[in-house]
Amino acid sequence: MKIALIYNKENEFTTGAYIEKVIKNAGIEYAHFWTQSSCDIPKEFDLYFRIDHGDYKYDIPADLHPSAFYAIDTHLKKPYKKIKSQAKHYDIVFCAQKDGADRLKRELKIDTKWIPLGCDPDVHKKLGMSKIYDIGFVGRDAKKFARGKQLELLKKKYPNSFIGGADFRKMSEIYSSSRIGFNSSILNDINMRVFEVMACGALLLTNKIKGNGFDELFTDKKDLVAYKNNKEMLELIEHYLKNEKERYRIADNGYQLVIKKHAYFHRVQSMLNYIALKLGLKFESSNI
Repeated sequence: MKIALIYNKENEFTTGAYIEKVIKNAGIEYAHFWTQSSCDIPKEFDLYFRIDHGDYKYDIPADLHPSAFYAIDTHLKKPYKKIKSQAKHYDIVFCAQKDGADRLKRELKIDTKWIPLGCDPDVHKKLGMSKIYDIGFVGRDAKKFARGKQLELLKKKYPNSFIGGADFRKMSEIYSSSRIGFNSSILNDINMRVFEVMACGALLLTNKIKGNGFDELFTDKKDLVAYKNNKEMLELIEHYLKNEKERYRIADNGYQLVIKKHAYFHRVQSMLNYIALKLGLKFESSNI
């Protein structure tokens, strides 16, 4: 079994890079190709696997089969339109968002499967550092959405926090040093931060995701803590900053959950099992 793995390899901290590492460690034969160069991929592979990287200027040739596409940004309006226009010729389309998988299947009548995002335990890890930050958030402020105002509010109310952009290599240090890891999804998506915060051993405080598989993955107040609005967000922060034992209990539950069930190893395993079932392919590996 030989896989053509297709995505723009701009850095080692992307979904594509995490998936590639799992495939490599599993001992599965593969070759990497950039999406813009996919027209030059030789027709000698058993599977052509494209991973979404947010740029839809290029697509793989429609005559490359069997093929699979891992679509990530189906929750965003413009990317969804581009994903929809390109997804038609793939044999299987995996989607990081459950709502996206359901919508594509309904609108295009194609084979889709929900495969959430995850964590890489080698990158997103609990470092056992002192908790020097009240709130930890690494990412964009997204001022057009609720997140922007929320982050400004948190910066003012909790100045002893890390809120802003950072080198991805510092992410584990920041979350491991935070009492609470904060998340506010853009459009009801279950983003990478959800899994990354939990993998670093911090208590995850996130907005309540309506549907989209959230309750199938997590239990509120057991694995993480979810807020409905800004008032509840602040109340929950105050509560868990004061109640260290309860905070550590939920944080540890969340950590154990993502390490055991929500690493990219588990995602690749699910995808390859589905491909094997649907397309009759066999992957020779003793590690997956």
